Formats: sequence, structure tokens, C-alpha cells
Amino acid sequence: MKISAIDVFGYDLSYAHGEYVMSGGRAATSQSATAVRITTDDGLEGWGEVVPLGGTYLPTFTGAIRAAIAEIAPALIGADPQNISSLHTIMDGILLGQEATKSAIDIAAWDILGKSAGLPLSTLMGGVLNEDFPLYEAVPLDSPEAMAAFVRARMDAGIRRFQLKVGNLPLEDAARTRAVIETVDDDDDVIVIADSNGGWDVADAVQAAHAMHGLPVYIEQPCRSMADNIIVQRSMSQPLILDECVVTLDDLYAVKYEARAVAINIKLSRVGGLTNAIRIRDAAQSLGLKTSMEDTWGGDLTSAAVSHLAASTQPQSLFNVSFFNDWTNEHIAGYQPRSVNGRGSAPAGPGLGVTVDTSQLTHLATYRAAA
Repeated sequence: MKISAIDVFGYDLSYAHGEYVMSGGRAATSQSATAVRITTDDGLEGWGEVVPLGGTYLPTFTGAIRAAIAEIAPALIGADPQNISSLHTIMDGILLGQEATKSAIDIAAWDILGKSAGLPLSTLMGGVLNEDFPLYEAVPLDSPEAMAAFVRARMDAGIRRFQLKVGNLPLEDAARTRAVIETVDDDDDVIVIADSNGGWDVADAVQAAHAMHGLPVYIEQPCRSMADNIIVQRSMSQPLILDECVVTLDDLYAVKYEARAVAINIKLSRVGGLTNAIRIRDAAQSLGLKTSMEDTWGGDLTSAAVSHLAASTQPQSLFNVSFFNDWTNEHIAGYQPRSVNGRGSAPAGPGLGVTVDTSQLTHLATYRAAA
């Protein structure tokens, strides 16, 4: 089997709840998505997508991703899409880093691998260990009252895990967190995470942690760098989750033995796709760390990829999962996979298990062998 063509498509993904706001004034009502289709010489198609959360969340942006695809794609024509490690060797030989670009191609190759085998990706990842799993939802940064109201509304939809966007003034962030904790009213099934997205410096992070002392809350990614998070952890009583600063296996060991965190978030586009996400997940499980499965943003394709990773994770290790297609309005694969009462599951069909409607996409480029 050989790759005969790679097509690139674009579409916009708008936020279902108005404006998505994080620390540092980062806010958006929609994000620009890039979908990649790999076609083989025997007619199989594999799909992946990547959606950066603007240009200031991680060191990439939509234009850079599409430019990087233009550099990488021609070299992949004629390669075996089922040999995913070889694809990564080719991509790494052309561009250093650019993990978000490589993620979309990696996911599309996994989709082909599953379709060629007639098996869902979760089976190829070792098998389904979670027939369903809890989903979390992010709560945009706003006033304490507005964030509490958001949580009440989403609890009515079955959500029991919430990631509060904080990371601005520490005492105001503590007030936001306290308002949400009071709203959930000691519901033992609810988990609340205060996520700074690296928005605090060390001093503000320490102050925020002290102001939240006694609240049943996790604190996620208080500062941007691993080194700063290690310092902050020494002064906080709450369990620590790390996200943006976890990219490699070296980072993973620092998470446990230096930062003393209890969990990590694995984002597909941050680590280069499913291949590297599986490696990091399996190592984290061996280290006794809990793992959350997600991406920076996305729609049906991202949710499908995440669902298979979550379904094949050890139940005692799985912490949180996001279905971004619940957060967004546009659905290019029939709003599949679909959550039910705050829980998700992986599609049972081969590959990603979803079918893309190309009429909803704007075709941007095609790469194929020269005639």
C-alpha cells in the first residue's frame, strides 16, 4: 500500500457557548481548523485534523501548520501509510518539531491502518478497557457568578468534571473557584480543576494556591515552565496537574519526581499525534500518573481520535476526556462520536469509525506524485 495523494481542507469551528476566554486576555469565538485526507493507491482514505487554540497557546498557528504540510506532504507520496513509524522518520527528516502538523498526518495514517485491518483504532491500541468514560468541560474565564451559572447549566447536561479557566489576578481567581465549589454543593461525583494555562508567574501562583487552601480543587499548569511549576508545587497543598509543559518522556519523569504532580493532560497536536500520545500514556500509566486525553481544540475528527485513546487506557489511570465536538457548533462527521449524559465512548467502526462530509470543507491543496 502506498500514499497516492494528500489533500488539505479548511473549515471554521465556532464555540458553542459564545466566547472562550482563558488567562492573559486570550479569547476567541471560533478557531480555524485544518483537516488532512490521505488517499492510498487502492482507494482507502484516512482523515486527521488539527486546530491550534489561536497563536499564543502553543508555539504554532494555522498558517504555520498549513505551510509545514506543504513542506512535508510531497515527501510522503509513495510511502506506506501503515508504516507509521517510517512516516515519522520521513517527517522528522524534513522539519524539526512542528508536532501539530505531524499530528494530523499521524492520525490520518492510523485511520488508514484501522480501515485496512477492518478494526477500530481502540482495538489496535490494545483493546477497549473503558466502554464509556467521563467527559470534562472547560468553563470560560468570567465573573464568579457567571462561571458558577455555566457549571450549573452543564451539570444539568450530565457533566460532572469541570476545568475552570483562571490565571489572572490570584484573589479573583480564588473567588471564581470558591463560587463554583459552592455551586457543586459537595457532590462527590464532581471534580473541579483550576487551570491557569500557565498564566500566573511564581508569586501569583503561590498566592492563588494559598487563597484556595482548603477547597477541594486540583490546580493545573499554574506557570508556563516546568521549572516554575516545580517551585510552586513546593508551596501548595492542592494536587498538581501539568499540561502544556509536558511534551516528551523526559518531561514525564520531571512531572512525577520533581514537580510531584498527580496527573498529566495529553494533547494530540502537542505531542505529534496518536503514536507519541500512546507512548507517553503508557509510560505515565507505568509511573502511576493519571492521564487526561484531549487536544488543543477540534471537532468530530479530534473527538474520535481522542475517544479511541481514552477507551484503550487503563481505567484506574484515566482521569478526564474532552469531546470537543460538544463544545463546537460545526460537525463534519455527523456529530460522531456523540456524548451521552456527560460520558463518551469510542466508535465501533474501522479506523476512527466516522465518515467525513467533504461538502462542509473548503479544499485548500492537493499533493500527489508528478505526472
